[in-house]
Amino acid sequence: MFSTATLWIPFTIVASLGQVARNAMQRSLTGPLGTWGATNIRFLFGFPFSLVFFAVVLTISGDHLPRPAASFWPWLALGALTQIIGTGMMLVAMNDRSFVVTTAYLKTEAIQTAIFGFVFLGDQLTLMKVVAILIASTGVIVTALRFGGERSFAELRPTVIGLVAAAAFALSAVGYRGAIITVQGVSFVTAATYTLVWGLFVQTVALTIYLLWRAPKILSAIVGMWRPSMLAGFMGAFASQFWFLAFALTPAANVRTLALVEVLFAQAVAYYSFKQPISARELGGIVLIVIGVALLVAPGSALRLR
Repeated sequence: MFSTATLWIPFTIVASLGQVARNAMQRSLTGPLGTWGATNIRFLFGFPFSLVFFAVVLTISGDHLPRPAASFWPWLALGALTQIIGTGMMLVAMNDRSFVVTTAYLKTEAIQTAIFGFVFLGDQLTLMKVVAILIASTGVIVTALRFGGERSFAELRPTVIGLVAAAAFALSAVGYRGAIITVQGVSFVTAATYTLVWGLFVQTVALTIYLLWRAPKILSAIVGMWRPSMLAGFMGAFASQFWFLAFALTPAANVRTLALVEVLFAQAVAYYSFKQPISARELGGIVLIVIGVALLVAPGSALRLR
């Protein structure tokens, strides 16, 4: 009999691949559009694709239009607004440090997601999960930190921004999972896609209003760059669709820890697209990340802490 219990694993892998591609596209648009203009790309051009996804899901599943509980909306707001903050800060950090190292900073969100999920949603932590998160997070730190030399504020700035961005993304993951699990009476695919539609709608409206108020010329520039923006928007919606499917099936901490494989994908993008080499230390950190991820998806990870 078919089981959805482990579907979150391939969903997360696909989402990670899509996110690396989207991040690379957004990074290239930061110059002409600025940080918040490039941030709005994923929402403004991703929203129409989410509507298409939702229409397809409703047609195939035969589900009715969901009517979520009142608690859906504050969870959705938490997920949507903290994701805007995290995305903007991520792009700032990427302009100050290498693509792969910034991605490593962002992946510290795994342990923060575990903590937030435990506190706010009561998600279970298990012995194997805790070990996996600690090992993988250590790998992230080894990959990201540079040793030796003087540390000025200018040098520490991208580190601080990257870590705060990770906290914002951790809160976003918990918020979105909280919203998805309140949608009852439909399949997990419909609940996830419905949440994606509303999340992108809130983000599009919020950031577009901000840009109209503070930088209307940026919106004109976005329209002028609609072709690369459309592709970035599609990749953003595509990646988010699979993130949400994974969140519907398992605690956000599981998803975000497995998502540390994104560091491997980011390294490939950095090497082939941005010509950024990898050091022996970064390789060692990546090995730890792989070990942590392997422990996370191992069958024995279901042992609960008492």
